[in-house]
Amino acid sequence: MLLTAICLAFTPALLSPMPMPARTLAPTAAIQMDRITGKPFATRSEVFATHGMAATSHPHATQVALDVLKAGGSAVDAAIAANAVLGCCEPTGCGIGGDLFAIVWDAESKSLSGLNGSGRSPASLSLEHLRELGLSSIPKRGPLPVSVPGCVDGWFRLHERFGKLPMPEVLAPAIAAARDGIPVPQTIAYYWGLNARSLAKYPGFADTYMPGGKAPGEGEVFRNPRLARTYERLAEGGRSVFYEGEIAQEIADYMQAQGGFLTVDDLAAHQGEWVEPVSTTYRGYRLWELPPNGQGIAALQMLNILEGFDLAGMGWGSADHLHHFIEAKKLAFEDRARFYADPAMADVPVARLISKEHAAEQRGRIDPKRAALSIPTPNPALEEGDTIYLTVADAAGNMVSLIQSNYRGMGSGMTPGDLGFILQNRGELFDLTAGRANTYEPRKRPFHTIIPAFVTKDGEPWLSYGVMGGATQPQMHAWVLSNIVDFGMNLQEAGDAARLVHLGSSQPTGERMDDGGRVALETGFDLKEVAAFLKRGHRRATDRGVYGGYQAIARDTKRGIWVGASESRKDGAAAGY
Repeated sequence: MLLTAICLAFTPALLSPMPMPARTLAPTAAIQMDRITGKPFATRSEVFATHGMAATSHPHATQVALDVLKAGGSAVDAAIAANAVLGCCEPTGCGIGGDLFAIVWDAESKSLSGLNGSGRSPASLSLEHLRELGLSSIPKRGPLPVSVPGCVDGWFRLHERFGKLPMPEVLAPAIAAARDGIPVPQTIAYYWGLNARSLAKYPGFADTYMPGGKAPGEGEVFRNPRLARTYERLAEGGRSVFYEGEIAQEIADYMQAQGGFLTVDDLAAHQGEWVEPVSTTYRGYRLWELPPNGQGIAALQMLNILEGFDLAGMGWGSADHLHHFIEAKKLAFEDRARFYADPAMADVPVARLISKEHAAEQRGRIDPKRAALSIPTPNPALEEGDTIYLTVADAAGNMVSLIQSNYRGMGSGMTPGDLGFILQNRGELFDLTAGRANTYEPRKRPFHTIIPAFVTKDGEPWLSYGVMGGATQPQMHAWVLSNIVDFGMNLQEAGDAARLVHLGSSQPTGERMDDGGRVALETGFDLKEVAAFLKRGHRRATDRGVYGGYQAIARDTKRGIWVGASESRKDGAAAGY
């Protein structure tokens, strides 16, 4: 049975002694709750369980994950099942037309494995052709930003190595959800409506995602029988039906009809890649991320820089705290713009970028009293992203951190035939300037924003977490971990605490920051500290919806339990048994 969330604080002190922070500034009353225990800004208590735990962005997906665990499935089985369900009930964030990344803790071998499930650009589309079209950047929508979808290959690679149940059983809940329908929650309904305005013009989109001629509203039951049949074909025919069989042909035929370049050969050539996660330490904890073509190492770079400052002594939410965090982000993102790309086709100096020596050099470039307008380099649209993140832990101690996305909005708008899903627009993130690390080339993986995260302590698994949302992700990986380690917040509080997000850094698509960018600040920071922060030259942004969505599972080894958290900015839930 599901365990009821109870209000016991899980802090790093359970794993090692940790001094309490010097001071924590109280958030403004605007977001405070009448809680009788814990931080006043927390929206709920942590969830505890003894056997297994799941945290996803939709309650139905969380329930499905637990059902799979109870049926004898592994954490990976449950994660695939939840991801497939989300492809039906949260198409605003994910789907099998997109890519996938994962970090898996294998309890038997006591090791981490990373999967880069990102697809490549079409072989027949050249940089020269894009330039001949008069483009300075790849469009957000339509056929040109479509790259090979890597999600399905990722599912089968994960299942082959870590799965226990047969794939038809893993996909059965998603088939039922797509066929029978699921009510649409509030946040998803909002984004669905926004996407429909711009994507309705593309052939196939309205047929699948606008039943009755409109996007489904809050509480309406959405059914996707086309997707149900596609999932049935995957369950019956396996990976090959998607990349070499009838589904591949349907995708290619549709793309050709739309003036696109993705072919059957592109799909057949796709292979996901097992990679070694990379890491850095932060005050005794080790954060693991996947290497580029993703942006995960930006979180490592930020934490390396911040480790040299006494954040706890500054006080959570103080002008000093906010300033140093933003300036560290600017520095890490300048490296991100310059170096992050497909390592198979560019020289990415990962070891140097995540070294403590590089961090010390970068730290010395921060003016403690003034915001940097630009970041001079000593050597010669990205803010958006709609994504799902989920994490699952099983009774054997296995954990998976998984993230999956179509990228911007609901993807490219390209909705092939009767397949019931949208193809991603990840190719938008190539640079069209010749000679750069992320410059467009055929059969190249674009720069990627989606990143899963994992934290170990003394070689043991401690935390699987992620924060979905474009360029917000590495910033919030650093922010959440610092909330726990530096400020003693529990797993739920760390995600509920007010966030700030810097917008406008230099980008891997070629844009350069020359005005310092802008900072979006949620309600919840002390207004006097915000004013002092802005006086240092920071400009405030008014953007909404840029703060991401957090899910997390931690292992409390002292008590032998799982701890789960799911924040209130999304429609999700954490639950265990």
